[in-house]
Amino acid sequence: MSLAIVYSRARVAIDAPLVQVEVHISNGLPAFSIVGLPETTVKEARDRVRSAIINSEFEFPDKRITVNLAPADLPKEGGRFDLPIAVGILAASQQIPLEAIADYEFAGELALSGELRAILGEIPLTMACHQAKRKTILPSSNAQTAARIQQAQVFGANNLIAVKQHLTAEQVLQQAQCQQGQHNTEHLLDMQDVIGQPHAKKALEVAAAGGHHMLMLGPPGTGKTMLAERLATILPPLDEQQAITTAAIYSITGKQIENDNWYTRPFRSPHHTCSAVALVGGSSQPKPGEISLAHNGVLFLDELPEFDRKVLDVLREPLESGKVTISRAARQVDFPAEFQLIAALNPSPCGHYNDEQMRSTPEQMLRYLSKLSGPFLDRIDIQIEVARLPKGSLRDNLERGETSAQIRQRVLAAQAAQLNRQGKLNCDLSNRELEKYAAISPTDADFLETAIEKLNLSIRAYHRLIKVARTLADLAGAEQLDRSHLAQALSYRAMDRLLIQLRNL
Repeated sequence: MSLAIVYSRARVAIDAPLVQVEVHISNGLPAFSIVGLPETTVKEARDRVRSAIINSEFEFPDKRITVNLAPADLPKEGGRFDLPIAVGILAASQQIPLEAIADYEFAGELALSGELRAILGEIPLTMACHQAKRKTILPSSNAQTAARIQQAQVFGANNLIAVKQHLTAEQVLQQAQCQQGQHNTEHLLDMQDVIGQPHAKKALEVAAAGGHHMLMLGPPGTGKTMLAERLATILPPLDEQQAITTAAIYSITGKQIENDNWYTRPFRSPHHTCSAVALVGGSSQPKPGEISLAHNGVLFLDELPEFDRKVLDVLREPLESGKVTISRAARQVDFPAEFQLIAALNPSPCGHYNDEQMRSTPEQMLRYLSKLSGPFLDRIDIQIEVARLPKGSLRDNLERGETSAQIRQRVLAAQAAQLNRQGKLNCDLSNRELEKYAAISPTDADFLETAIEKLNLSIRAYHRLIKVARTLADLAGAEQLDRSHLAQALSYRAMDRLLIQLRNL
């Protein structure tokens, strides 16, 4: 029989839908055609595959070869189909037994010499292949990373000859060994690196414990960036599923996560000149943006007002939903984007406020801060002021506070309490769940309503204040919220108070 069916996978966002590579060899004038909605890179496989087979000293059939990539309505892109097409031709021409390829899935780009080159998205491909209970043959450079999927059978090959010898049992490939990632709790950065700023460190602890978004407001050089960079050091490490999902996103962009950082939460800090597409993802062939690369980690936006307002406003939906949907005429894909936003900004164009270096008028400050839309600021739970250190702080060797490890223990305890109580972090509680797990007394509700009216806050901010108060209670080991927790949560609204103060000047 001159028909062979080889299994492979396409790449759609972080999914890997099955593709059946059907190869038929028939009599007629020599021809080589590929159908099934292939894009240019896939159509060019004809020349790569032909040269690879000949240079590997196999017989290339001098007949009519038709390759169908099914399903026909799924776009195919990239060089990943080179290897399954070559294997299909060898199987259809009886150089490889048909029964030998039934339990395998193949992916890899072929060089003209027959060498195998790396592909993108090996982790989603291997995960889908493992769920289908089939083995995977990949280029050796991809196999080591793909083998991190537990219990997956992955084989790495350097060239087409090695694949053929494995399938004909002439020389069996060694299964790629899984190098388990390490729970690396030793960080180069530590919270003690930041001199002073106990209020900001406490706010960062609250943000870490409840998964809250945070904004830091203050003049240049007060440690805002240093604090943001050390948030990951007080967060718990990723669990296995989170690590795999994060690695899957990186794999489709061609990035790799080192073994020592397998369970380390990602930290992304895009420059303020980045576009909306770079931030949330997109292009004609949708790719993940910075918010998806920060999935399960931290997205730090420094110099926040310098970002284009439209760029910041595209973050509104991902901040609420934890995902981003990229819609194009040809397709629609979803990328996960459960990140923790940490933002930093100066209070004025000159960077200062209420000190001798102040050179901006209230009107200039309002115009500068108005680059941030109200709905965007509404989604940030904690807003704090990071003030300049008092004179003599450096000379007197000011107290540096606790280490990241000490703070992380309290964060872990608070998160454990949240997961035991409600199965999720406080930042993810719905309004109905707040009534159940973060109930407040009628008098406290009146107190909070009066406060949000004075600060001119929205109902969304009202609920976010309760979430922060619930986290403060968890850190204190309290079962119920009280007035002190609500008052402390209200103290974390520095931006709102500054805007009111400027409008009244």
